[in-house]
Amino acid sequence: MIDLGEPLAPRTPAAPHSASGEAVRTHDLSEVTPPARPGRRWTPTRVVATPAAYDQPHGRRIMARLEDLGLEVERLRGNRLTGVRGETDRETYARAKATMAIVVSPPARRKLQPIAPSADWRVDLAEGCPAHCQYCYLAGSLSGPPVTRVYADLDDILDNLSAYEGRGTITSRRAARQDEGTTFEASCYTDPLALEHLTGSWRRAVEHFGAWEAPVQLRWTTKFADVGSFVGLPHAGRTRVRFSVNCLPVTGRFEGGTDRLPDRLAALRTLALDGYPVGLTIAPIMTVPDWRDRYGELLDGVAAAVQGVPDLDLTAELITHRFTPGSKEVLLGWYPRTGLEMEEQARSRKHGKFGSVKFVYPAETMSELRSWFEARIAERLPSCRILYWT
Repeated sequence: MIDLGEPLAPRTPAAPHSASGEAVRTHDLSEVTPPARPGRRWTPTRVVATPAAYDQPHGRRIMARLEDLGLEVERLRGNRLTGVRGETDRETYARAKATMAIVVSPPARRKLQPIAPSADWRVDLAEGCPAHCQYCYLAGSLSGPPVTRVYADLDDILDNLSAYEGRGTITSRRAARQDEGTTFEASCYTDPLALEHLTGSWRRAVEHFGAWEAPVQLRWTTKFADVGSFVGLPHAGRTRVRFSVNCLPVTGRFEGGTDRLPDRLAALRTLALDGYPVGLTIAPIMTVPDWRDRYGELLDGVAAAVQGVPDLDLTAELITHRFTPGSKEVLLGWYPRTGLEMEEQARSRKHGKFGSVKFVYPAETMSELRSWFEARIAERLPSCRILYWT
């Protein structure tokens, strides 16, 4: 039995690009995690809804959408979900990963948290992701069985954002980003395009920001390419969609269940041609063999994808690979045969402001990576604006 009223993410400041490092029990889940494969629309095998979700207009919209897709929605008696925990940890993981719950967001979610360096504020429309990235930064941040929770109270969540207009530190302190207005990150604990065909939540959020006559911006990032429902929306340029991309040795080996890199780049072009501000989240940057050549190929692919796009507004966020003791244990439990490099002795130890420890590349390697990316992006994507390096 699990309490769907409790969020997957702990009540701590969000760590968008690295795991929290908290202690988590680990299990070998290799037998229930699928191998890397081309991405496809996720279809949960079980969908449940809490009674409160039925009282929400968007909750009923989600249910109608699911019924149109031939999916049955099971109404729960309360916030407790049974039948998820199996006789083994593997069975529990498999059941949870195949389950979607329509719930009302916890009240604490209405008090938005800063989400530097990505945006001023984090806004959650869902928690949980059906993809299987072997470096998943949520590995040490989420707790409990990984049931994907989608929020039925979307209308209230969006209405709450007006109280934060004009507040925040990212856009107000950085001249290079002042044109963005107040920024809201909507993909901290999920991948929007993995769930959009089931919920319609991010489409409604795009329309909400498009109608919001204020200096604001909605931001989300994805490893998927199903952008057809976003073409033609009245977005007013107030939504920046970023595509999480990497060189082929990384996307092909470590990003199970996501869309192919060429498809993501084609989707980036589609939205850019429709007038959306777009972006690259190059993450996690890894020192794979011949990394200069491999990342050079990535940048060449991006350059080809945006060639000829009028009034292109393109940004890049550059995030190097890092891990914590807790996330390493969890990831090795999920993927014990992974080829992901996580050797503490080859890394530098970095301490966070809450006492957490993470392992990053040594200073010399970080400097070399940063110099190379900044020079090559300026050369191959001269109109691209780098927002941050971490």
